[in-house]
Amino acid sequence: MSAELLVLLIVVCTALAFDFTNGFHDTANAMATSIATGALPPRRAVLLSGALNLIGAFLSVAVAATVTDGIVRLDEVSGRALLDIVFAGLVGGILWNLFTWLLGLPSSSSHALFGGLIGATVAALGWNGVVWAAGDKGVLFKIIIPALLAPVVAALVACLASWLVYRITRGSNANTVERGFRWGQIGSASLVSLAHGTNDAQKTMGIIFLALIAHGSATAGDPLPLWVITSCAIAIAAGTCLGGWRIIRTLGKGLVDIAPPQGFAAEATSGAIILTSAHFGLPLSTTQTVTGSILGSGLGRPGAEVRWTVLGRMVVAWVLTLPMAGIVGAVCWAILHGIGDTAGTLVVFGLLIATAAYIWLRSRRTAVGSHNVNDEWQGTAAPPDTTAPHGTSAPQSTATPRHTTTPQAPRPGIGERAGAAGRPNAATPGPTAESGPAQSETTANRTG
Repeated sequence: MSAELLVLLIVVCTALAFDFTNGFHDTANAMATSIATGALPPRRAVLLSGALNLIGAFLSVAVAATVTDGIVRLDEVSGRALLDIVFAGLVGGILWNLFTWLLGLPSSSSHALFGGLIGATVAALGWNGVVWAAGDKGVLFKIIIPALLAPVVAALVACLASWLVYRITRGSNANTVERGFRWGQIGSASLVSLAHGTNDAQKTMGIIFLALIAHGSATAGDPLPLWVITSCAIAIAAGTCLGGWRIIRTLGKGLVDIAPPQGFAAEATSGAIILTSAHFGLPLSTTQTVTGSILGSGLGRPGAEVRWTVLGRMVVAWVLTLPMAGIVGAVCWAILHGIGDTAGTLVVFGLLIATAAYIWLRSRRTAVGSHNVNDEWQGTAAPPDTTAPHGTSAPQSTATPRHTTTPQAPRPGIGERAGAAGRPNAATPGPTAESGPAQSETTANRTG
């Protein structure tokens, strides 16, 4: 095996690893509100989302074309130099994804990827190596403007939708309304999952295709190979099925207290905006779109509380994503360039594996899984009183609880009323023989 082919294989594997992290990092985008309201049991929700991400990845390739020729000036770099840029950018995106996942912050996987690529390109070619603005292409039109507009538009539309929902259902039986919208959430959450697969899997397809161009195995005018589409679809679906519980908890419980009508309005808004952007080839941040929709649904519900400090942390993560991932990408390229040849690639690949393993082990100290993702929000991504490893005592929480917590009731089945679980003022039922589908969930599902 030649050195060039070995490097290409490493880049492809790293790209699929990014796609995997994109899946579990962004599972919350589709299913956080449905899990929070009890419309779907947690494990079933992420499995449904994974299946729909798999299907969505085959629906379009317009976004992949944007990634291929919309950021790096391909006329200024080729061959091994381009492979190094792509690899360093991927490492930057993966590490930022893992870091924000550890903190439970729903940052943009798309911007982490683009930030890593931009940083590596600037380090290798200078500022002129990046397509900043060129008609309807470039960083400004394809990344910056959508990043600014998407959460604002999503918040406004979701706010109006939530207000209309509560206006129309005013005077109706509350239990009937909530049960009906829980069933509606299954459809709207499925729409967001399908849209996420359509939008986000294509970004990795574009990256792999860029690596194939650099290797000489493809040209910019060639169609995407089927194996690229299939492998990316499987990777993002597998990551989604793992379930990014830390971020699901932040979006579902931390930002606003979500009721089924709000959840339906937020998901329907997000799905419509993401699918529209995918149609026009805009690599939109699904995270920012969904967060904006959830915020808007909270503002549109009479008397709802928005936790502005949580939103502030999210916005800080959004602002830092591009530059921080860019810095990591630039540093990785510098290490590659400093060591040189295949040895540099292997060293950076080893650093990526070691850092990812450390972050994963660090997350196990305060694990979040399907068993505690709906515990009442106490200011932290992981419930401090329920996540201590077996045989050890839980760390003391320094956050001031916003509500008095109650013992957890059995989780509801699909479409059933959420009951006392996750509701601060609900009465706690006594032991029952409930046999809903969520009863099969076990505390072993601690996947982060």
